[in-house]
Amino acid sequence: MSALHEAFAKNFTSGREVGAAVSIFDANGVVESLHGGFCDAARTVPWKPETLVLIWSATKGLAVACALHAMESAGVEMDAKVGELWPEFAQAGKNNLTFAHVLSHRAGLCALDSKSATLLDHESVIRALEAQVPLRGLDDAPAYGPRVFGFILDEIVRRLSGGETLGAYWRRVFAEPLGLDIWIGLPEEFHPRVATILPPRVQPGSPPDAFAVAFSDPDSLTRRAFSSLAGAPPPSGMNSSRIRSASLPSLGGIGSAVSLAKFYAMLAAGGRHGANMFFGEKAFRWMTTRLAQGFDGVLQMEAAYSAGFMMDPVDVGTRKIRSLLGPSVSAFGHAGAGGSLAFADPERGIGFAYVMNQMELGVLPNDRCLSLVHAFYSEG
Repeated sequence: MSALHEAFAKNFTSGREVGAAVSIFDANGVVESLHGGFCDAARTVPWKPETLVLIWSATKGLAVACALHAMESAGVEMDAKVGELWPEFAQAGKNNLTFAHVLSHRAGLCALDSKSATLLDHESVIRALEAQVPLRGLDDAPAYGPRVFGFILDEIVRRLSGGETLGAYWRRVFAEPLGLDIWIGLPEEFHPRVATILPPRVQPGSPPDAFAVAFSDPDSLTRRAFSSLAGAPPPSGMNSSRIRSASLPSLGGIGSAVSLAKFYAMLAAGGRHGANMFFGEKAFRWMTTRLAQGFDGVLQMEAAYSAGFMMDPVDVGTRKIRSLLGPSVSAFGHAGAGGSLAFADPERGIGFAYVMNQMELGVLPNDRCLSLVHAFYSEG
């Protein structure tokens, strides 16, 4: 049994998984693909290769790819001002914000002051964003936008594509050509294939980390960012048909590990899949170049971002401070609440994806997921 198989099986025997899947693809296809467990809390519906599951903020990686594709196609540069595309955005001190600022979480738009903006009303969020004064300066460290960020990407795509929503753009440009079972706004006919999301189990006596302490403070930037937008349901509420069908580019993507790994393998190959080129060299540089690094006041940890993707932070010698995305310094991707993770490793030419339905506590994937990453790379 390979190290990856052993690590995957151990997560089940230790009781940490209910249902999960991990897949690794390269340009030639599947490298590894494992699945196991059950789609429901009662453990009556087996997890299958085609099982779909909510990937939470790992959706942002897909949304970023849509925005970068639309920008590259329209000839929009990273140092262009967002207000030139979206004039209303330039209000309230945001006239000098560039796409680089916005995409690398340096725009100070991690939270909204508005109490009327709601998760399922795109226009209400956009109007609130337009009126929002940046909460941080341009020279400050990045501050992650857990809920608001996806709406900004959606509006950028709509303005560059003549009104097409990001969810529709995703299906037309990437999912359908690549044959991916991933949706941002899932058609009702596919709902029976979706695994039930199970809330994190509270571990009695576990000391709170910096994120948990900040989140418990109603006045903290962390709490404000994760509480922005009225109508956001608790984890169990994400299982509703209404939420599954909603186009939520920040946190509503639903798909399979196989499709997610296949997509990131295309990104790892510089945007090429077979004879098709989805991205040019410029967009690939946007994905693999760190635009921001520093102590993220929302996540309460050192963080690094390229043009919308998470990257592992590095020290002055370009050695990794944290290895969420494997050993490659150029790896990029995105994590999701509860433990999901997907990333591209251009050095190895692989796409990695891990998804599950039993959430665990923590702002980034913990050792349950990282054991799989480490096991894969340990095999050489």
